[in-house]
Order: sequence, then structure tokens, then C-alpha cells
Amino acid sequence: MNLELNIFVTLALTMLVTAILGVIIEKVAYKPLRNSPRITALITAIAVSYLLQNIMLYVVGPEAKSFPQIIQNKQYTIGSVSIGQMEILLLGTSLVLMVLLQFIVQKTKMGKAMRAVSIDTKAAELMGINPNTIISFTFLLGSALAGAGGLLVGMYYNTINPMMGTAPGLKAFVAAVLGGIGVIPGAMVGGLLIGMVEVMISAYGNSMIRDAVVYFILILILLIRPSGLFGKSNKEKV
Repeated sequence: MNLELNIFVTLALTMLVTAILGVIIEKVAYKPLRNSPRITALITAIAVSYLLQNIMLYVVGPEAKSFPQIIQNKQYTIGSVSIGQMEILLLGTSLVLMVLLQFIVQKTKMGKAMRAVSIDTKAAELMGINPNTIISFTFLLGSALAGAGGLLVGMYYNTINPMMGTAPGLKAFVAAVLGGIGVIPGAMVGGLLIGMVEVMISAYGNSMIRDAVVYFILILILLIRPSGLFGKSNKEKV
């Protein structure tokens, strides 16, 4: 019981710290660029990413650090299928967070305001919604979930380093595009599909090209179905 409590306390504290960091970054780096072209925000995102990575490189050094083993990865076998306790914890936590996020976005007043601002900021403002508050909340929510993801990755691999978020971040983007941008369950399905593809490629002895295959899938989905597997095509009526 104490072990489980430690896991969830660590998860809650991690999400709290990253949420606060996300809000600070939004206020400092993004809010002044609110009315700038979208390419400016994209460049800023890349710059902030490298800034955070290099700050951590300076603070903790480039060497990988061992991550405390919070739980024993006990294996369970059902027929010919074997799954570890760690995999169950990661999948269960991810599902809970996904359901919670879906509930916030679809059912709460703040979630409705988020969707309104994403569609038309000016119209939302005319309806009494403060876009600055909504955008800050979005950064808070996204940063908290990113912190949870980082913790789960560290638990799974038992090691962390300042550059560890680059590859998972890019693959998360691919998963979101594959499932459909803005479709939360679709992003999770996309992530599971990408994971299955990577495992199959590694199983057949071609682990060196698994990342290339993932990005090839991104190119294919953008060419064939840009809206993703679960997204809806928005055709402009003339």
C-alpha cells in the first residue's frame, strides 16, 4: 500500500511541478507573441525546447542518471502472452489520464471554452471568454500530462537524461496526427499502433530502421488522410 501511495504521490507532484513550469513558460515566451503569425509560435516552441534541454544539461550534466525502481516488474503469463506489472501500470495510468482529459475537454465549462477559443478566438471573446486564461489553462493541462509521461518513461527504462524527451515527443506528434489532431482517444490508438509497428519491426531484426518507419507512416498519413484515422475532413464551402 505504501508503495502504491509513493507512486501516485510522485505522479501528482511531478504533474504539479511541470504544470507550474508550463504556465511560467506560456507567460514569458508565448503570451507576448499572441498576435504574431503561427510560424513564430512554432519557432518559439522549438527554441524553448532546446533552452530547457540545455539548461538541464548544464545543471545535471549529459550523463544518464538511474531512475529509482519504484515497483518490481513482476511478469504475468496468460497462455502464450506475457505482460509485466510495469506495462500494466503504464497502460492503466495512461487510460485514466486519457479519460480524465477527455472529460475535461468535452464535459466541463473550461473544456468547452478551450474548444471555442481553438475554433474562433474573437467570437469566443465576444461571448465573455477570456482567451488568455484559457490558453494558460491549456498550457497548465498539457504540461502536467507531459510531466506524467516523462515520469512513466523514466519508470519503464529505469534511466533519465536531459535529452530523453525528444524522440517520445516526436512520436507523440506522429501518434496525434495518425489518430486525428484534436481527437484524444484517436491519439492513444495512434500511439498503440505505432508501438505495435515498432515491436514488430524489432522482432524481425530491423530495429535500426524502426524510427524511420514511424516517420514514413507520418508522411503516408499526411498524403493519404491528413485528418487522421478518426478525424473529420473540414471541406470549405464556397
